[in-house]
Amino acid sequence: MSRIACVRASCRRVFIVATSLLGPTLGAVSARADEAATDQISLPPVIVSATLVPTPANEVGSSVSVITAQDIAQKQERTLNDVLNDVPGLNLVQTGSPGGITYVYMRGANSNQTKVLIDGVDVSDPSSPDGSFDFSQLLASDIQQVEVLRGAASGLYGSDAIGGVIDIITKSGSGPPQFRGTIEGGSSDTFNQTAGVSGSQGRFSYDLDVTHFHSGDSDVTPFALVQPGQPYNPDYYDNKTVSTKLGAQLTDMLDVGIVARYVDTDLASTSDNFDFSPPVPEAARSYSDNHELFTRAFAHLVSFGGAFEQTLGVGFTGYWRHYFDPNPDAVVLGDDPSDYHGYRTKVDWQGRITGARGEVLVLGAEHEIDRLVNTNPASAQVTNDAGYAELRSSVGDRFFNSASVRLDDNGAFGAYPTFREAPAVLFPETGTKLKGSVGTGFKAPSLDELYDNYPQYDFFANPNLKPETSLGYDLGFEQSLWRRQITVGSTYFHNDFNNLIEINDAGTSYTNIGRATAYGAENFVAYHPIPALTLRLDYTYTIAMDDITNSELLRRPKNKASLGTRWQATDRLSFTATAVYKGKWADINRDGTVSGLYATPYTLINLTGAYDLGHGVSLFARIDNLLDRRYQDPIGFQHQGLGVFGGIKVAFAPIGTP
Repeated sequence: MSRIACVRASCRRVFIVATSLLGPTLGAVSARADEAATDQISLPPVIVSATLVPTPANEVGSSVSVITAQDIAQKQERTLNDVLNDVPGLNLVQTGSPGGITYVYMRGANSNQTKVLIDGVDVSDPSSPDGSFDFSQLLASDIQQVEVLRGAASGLYGSDAIGGVIDIITKSGSGPPQFRGTIEGGSSDTFNQTAGVSGSQGRFSYDLDVTHFHSGDSDVTPFALVQPGQPYNPDYYDNKTVSTKLGAQLTDMLDVGIVARYVDTDLASTSDNFDFSPPVPEAARSYSDNHELFTRAFAHLVSFGGAFEQTLGVGFTGYWRHYFDPNPDAVVLGDDPSDYHGYRTKVDWQGRITGARGEVLVLGAEHEIDRLVNTNPASAQVTNDAGYAELRSSVGDRFFNSASVRLDDNGAFGAYPTFREAPAVLFPETGTKLKGSVGTGFKAPSLDELYDNYPQYDFFANPNLKPETSLGYDLGFEQSLWRRQITVGSTYFHNDFNNLIEINDAGTSYTNIGRATAYGAENFVAYHPIPALTLRLDYTYTIAMDDITNSELLRRPKNKASLGTRWQATDRLSFTATAVYKGKWADINRDGTVSGLYATPYTLINLTGAYDLGHGVSLFARIDNLLDRRYQDPIGFQHQGLGVFGGIKVAFAPIGTP
């Protein structure tokens, strides 16, 4: 668990490191909320990821954090990394600058054990070493809502959902055409722009978003590692993203739609030269050219007066990554250049039956093909067929439950059943909610782990690997006080992981030897003294241990806390402040050759302000890392110090639009 194989995308050398269907479009209904934490003027958010059915948060037994488009805009978050950094129960780790590989560790699970969906598309990379999703490439300008479902969710989502699910829903259009755009500049040679249009005409709806993110001067390699006489090379990152969501109501009972997202990025970064012992940063930067395409088309049919709904979808995930290392050692090892391609095609069907008493039965089936084509050379594919059923039921206005079972039949390792149960009990008289969930999970080995060999490094795949498995549960409560001005809550979680995939003792391949346990508590206090002011404190305590070696799992801090404040000073002027603290954590060095290290704790403070000039025009400013803290997370990758940014935002409808 603490040590799994990863072939670095930046140099492709083997070294040991730690490692919904289309949802509804929702307006900004609340501030950043966790589960059913609400204030006296906000309605609870509606959640889809926990039950596959739009459900008020106070009726959900699972632990879910909801981040809306309004939250993202107020905090001026530009990337998904920014959005997730202060979410309780997870630890986000980025290798330095914008564009650096980024992983999420949720409730102690490995970084590849969290399912990531964008408008129902599974966006994990079939060609990456462990099959995980790199969060660094996803910009936030078109995000309408993010749901972070914590806890084993394979009973709903199948493989990769041991730790939980991150479900991203993008914006869609309705009503008269609306235009939006931003221009922003600042530290680290930052220059960002966004432009978008959304609306509907008759039975047709549309949304189109174009975003450019640029960071051209990021100091990532710690100065102490640079060899005497060698130039210091900052990282360079450029991201161009185009996304769209189109829909058509063909009849009163039938609608169709398509979503698509194309990402084009360039990254110049410093890799490590393994000709030296210990390895040292290379003299020249390496270059990565990354292209991603996520798309899904669907048809939705309503029958029997709304009692039966069906959705048929076809999705595609594509990765095309090109890597060039100009340093001599890469040429000798055959890494210059390299190409890595991953493809996923998926057909899914879901039926929803609504009973007379409000019970909802969800039935589903999926067929998926994953394929990788690398210049190693390696070419492999695997299929997965799945069927699932979920019953969403309630007793009066007090007891709610979601129970699901799923069977996945993977072409590489056979059938695997999972389940999930998540009840919630409400006591309206006292403002009390009791909740919990229990479920099993599994993670299929990646194509790289099964079939991709690296003879130049004396490292080989293992086609006999078995899936990783888990059993997890959580129990919690939420309590409203003082006419709901204050809400407090706490959730205890426990996960047992088995059959984990790790490097064998010889360091030449993968094997199933791992076993680990993670447990802890997620706690929060939300305070809303007046309509214009909101404060929220989250604290997560996590113990994550390798049961084989009795050592801490890497990159899971025991203590993480965040404090968020939002103040609407006037009708036109608003401010936010966010502080995130991470306690020390077990880690390894930059090149993976030294273990037993502990990273230094750090605190980040970010401030934002915005002023509405009227007529759809506003000015904004942001300060990141107010304390100018130079920290490494993970060890060997330095993050940026104080950053100051500012810009202008416009949002308007054409003249004469009603």
